Amino acid sequence: MTALTDPQMDKEARKERFFSKVNKMDKYVSILGLAWITPLLKIIGGDDVKSNGKEIWRLFGIPLLAILLFLGAWGVLAPKVVTSLGAVPGPSQVWEQFVNLNADHNRQREKEAAFYERQDTRNAKLIEAGKADRVKHRSFTGAPTYYDQIWTSLKTVFFGFLIGTAIAVPLGIAGGLSPLVAAGMNPIIQIFKPVSPLAWLPIVTMVVSATVTSVEPFLAKSFLVSAITVTLCSIWPTLINTTLGVASIDKDLVNVGKVLKLGTWTKITKLVLPSALPLIFTGMRLSLGVGWMVLIAAEMLAQNPGLGKFVWDEFQNGSSQSLAKIMVAVLTIGVIGYLLDRIMFALQSMFTFSKDR
Repeated sequence: MTALTDPQMDKEARKERFFSKVNKMDKYVSILGLAWITPLLKIIGGDDVKSNGKEIWRLFGIPLLAILLFLGAWGVLAPKVVTSLGAVPGPSQVWEQFVNLNADHNRQREKEAAFYERQDTRNAKLIEAGKADRVKHRSFTGAPTYYDQIWTSLKTVFFGFLIGTAIAVPLGIAGGLSPLVAAGMNPIIQIFKPVSPLAWLPIVTMVVSATVTSVEPFLAKSFLVSAITVTLCSIWPTLINTTLGVASIDKDLVNVGKVLKLGTWTKITKLVLPSALPLIFTGMRLSLGVGWMVLIAAEMLAQNPGLGKFVWDEFQNGSSQSLAKIMVAVLTIGVIGYLLDRIMFALQSMFTFSKDR
């Protein structure tokens, strides 16, 4: 066997370090849905082209081909379907309306900046003239843009999701630790879990209207109605998975806690939660996905600000561009739903050792 020279050893050492860094990075790119980057980097580093090429084709090539086939079928079939708003728009028309919505947002931001600039100039002149008592600060009241609607929906879904999580996790822990509590919760879960958001919405609307009587409440009624509806419909996956996760922890750990005479809080934080976190996060991922779907329906029905209202307004508008704008919203809802799941998976990867994708 031929001994390696010093330059060859240095090259092999650098290659080994490179692949070590690539393997460490794989966890993070996988979280982002970019797992195909890892085999690409391995090829660049001199690893086997054939095996890594197959991985790139599986992880990137096939999904890309599927998307292209979908876009092609969409472009061919869409013009053949004629609705009351005209033919179903193809990919190019949808992209055109996305560009228009982006341009509308930029124009609205320019109007907002000009409004505040005029207000600041006017107030400065009043102060210079010794009329500071006449200075007024008004908020810009322009119509919300498409991006504003997205931001409103995101704030609402996270608020409702956080409320649901704050309720579901403690109840799930209690149910997992106590068979009696679990038995008491089970009929409630089975009865209310299947209830549609369309059934909850009128009840929530009436309750919020009756309890929030302030003229200028801290949180708008429309925001509360949508958020509470999200909470009522998304709480169940987290509650069920938390209960299951806590009930499934290793009995030896429970016995260790008894032997050490751990207090309830110490037992939960040191034994129960670390073991149950994978299932808890799985429930939270499901809850956030459910909450996002529920929110759009709630916004449409209640005409509350957000993407759902945007879709309904465009449907009611009935212009030749409305259907394409609705398609933009549909794709936006899908992409945001995917990103929300990736965010939850990233958090799950930070706090657990689960390898579920």
